[in-house]
Amino acid sequence: MLDLLKSRRSIRKYQDKKVEEEKVDAILKAALLSPSSRSRRPWEYIAVTNQEVLKKLSQCREHSSQFLASAPLGIVVIADPEACDVWIEDASIASVIIHLTSHSLGLGSCWIQVRERMHKENVKAEEYVKQLLGIPEKYHVESIIAVGYPAEEKKPYDEEKLLYNKIHRETYGIIKRIPNID
Repeated sequence: MLDLLKSRRSIRKYQDKKVEEEKVDAILKAALLSPSSRSRRPWEYIAVTNQEVLKKLSQCREHSSQFLASAPLGIVVIADPEACDVWIEDASIASVIIHLTSHSLGLGSCWIQVRERMHKENVKAEEYVKQLLGIPEKYHVESIIAVGYPAEEKKPYDEEKLLYNKIHRETYGIIKRIPNID
């Protein structure tokens, strides 16, 4: 797992290659296995492979989500706030599970934050996505995860550059370096 975490990087360039249905199914199954508070499972997922829809979804935020247009798969993570008061956390955990599962299958991915972001000056990104995909009003959109075969290569994280000063032991201010995990 630690090797998976070190090598997973945000990928914003994708090969022109469809993600196999078996891999899409595996990613979605993993998302359904995501932990949630009190097992309320407030999340739901919309897997989008239609290139025209992906292109429109890539315009949900100004500038920062354009790479979704070249991804063969986008997974929209939505949640029902009536099902659980910590739906944001649950949907975020599910989004990370989608990232890690995608990476374990040889795919790249990148998170597009939707909740609390703007599409245009007076239109929230969430409202744009909900209208485009016909999402019922009661749901909120947390994120879109772009998924595909990487068309860029990024080096794994360097353990020597990890921010060890952000780890405290027993009380705040007691810092101990963690040995390499290799």
